[in-house]
Amino acid sequence: MADAEPVIRGYAVPIGGALKADNEEVWQRIVQLAGGKGARFVVFGTASEDPEASAKQVVDLLQRRGAVAEALPVAPKFLWVDLNKVVRDPALIAKVKAAKGIFFTGGVQERIVDVLQPGGQSTPMLEAIWDVYRKGGVVAGTSAGAAIMSTIMFRDAPSVINVLKGRFADGKQVDRGLGFVGPHLFVDQHFLKRGRFGRMIPLMMAKGYKIGLGVDENTAAIIRGDEIEVIGDRGALIVDLNEAKTDATLGAFNVQGARLSYLEHGDRYHLRARSTTPSAPKLRGDLHDAESPSFKPYYTDDVFSLDMLGDSTISNSMARLIDSVRKETKGLAFDVLPRANDPLAELGFLFRIYKGSDSMGWSTEEFGGEQFTVTNLYLDISPVRLPMPLYGGWTGPSTAAGQGGEASPPALTASSPSGQ
Repeated sequence: MADAEPVIRGYAVPIGGALKADNEEVWQRIVQLAGGKGARFVVFGTASEDPEASAKQVVDLLQRRGAVAEALPVAPKFLWVDLNKVVRDPALIAKVKAAKGIFFTGGVQERIVDVLQPGGQSTPMLEAIWDVYRKGGVVAGTSAGAAIMSTIMFRDAPSVINVLKGRFADGKQVDRGLGFVGPHLFVDQHFLKRGRFGRMIPLMMAKGYKIGLGVDENTAAIIRGDEIEVIGDRGALIVDLNEAKTDATLGAFNVQGARLSYLEHGDRYHLRARSTTPSAPKLRGDLHDAESPSFKPYYTDDVFSLDMLGDSTISNSMARLIDSVRKETKGLAFDVLPRANDPLAELGFLFRIYKGSDSMGWSTEEFGGEQFTVTNLYLDISPVRLPMPLYGGWTGPSTAAGQGGEASPPALTASSPSGQ
């Protein structure tokens, strides 16, 4: 086919943000993938409010691991730079082409896209970056630098619950990315920390994505060809919508049968097979398989989460469920402080995470504390009504007429304070 994608030999490395200076696993691996000691890097502080300081910090951290790194003056915040000229500057483009690694700092992701691909048109500098990548180089980015990795990205969508309510539009909350991970994988960042699976799934369904990768803070995913490897401090979530369904008659976002897998450092995910290979320490550890006669789960209690979009609630719920006698766990997401006169103020969402016959987990305590890999749990999201105000003042139980009768249930007063 004439329009077949050229083979990409390089590595895309989305980092979920908040990458710490002492995260040796991630920093060293980026340098190693680019060729090790002496590997040349160019750093783009394009997304940052203070691009000089952000890029300098990354340059220093890469050089501390043996790389030869240089910051390029390509940022809207550099008011003395003519961006139209700088992305065509032969001297700067030569520096990009001589590099084996590209690094994008965090900040505001649309700055990267607007500078390197204004109006959807590729610039010579972006072509040079692609050249490095196709030939086997590394394209890494943290936070905003990770958001640009897929062909479509969240441009500015701070409210996850608003995305669940359908409040996102092209050119505003959503925009095109630079597409380093190809057209079929969606990438998001700050993922578990900020409950962003709640915004990923509606966008994936709206745009036809079947596989999503959400990378948490201080964590990286190394993507090459068909394989994703997770490294770093926390974890990543794989969302698989290949068998997911939706009911258009409900009048609000819903999904049935989304498949979730949670990976931590050393775990790998195979895109074509849609399967997970746990790290060696996990394979040496405990297997959690509800279908096995030797399964001895630790947890027996039922759990209901009042904020499924909370910090790591989704991954914690998955780890707990895979090691539980229970078949499912549930939780809610809703706007605690809806705007006045919001017609969707009472729209909330019920999340049901449940086991299938292929659900499985592995855990280890080799690194201190228990760490989990969880594959093939399933998720349904249903719209529900949460009457507002959600709570009212406590009036105290009334005593039953005289002697020994049961107290009547507490009443909620209509004039009680609301969550507005």
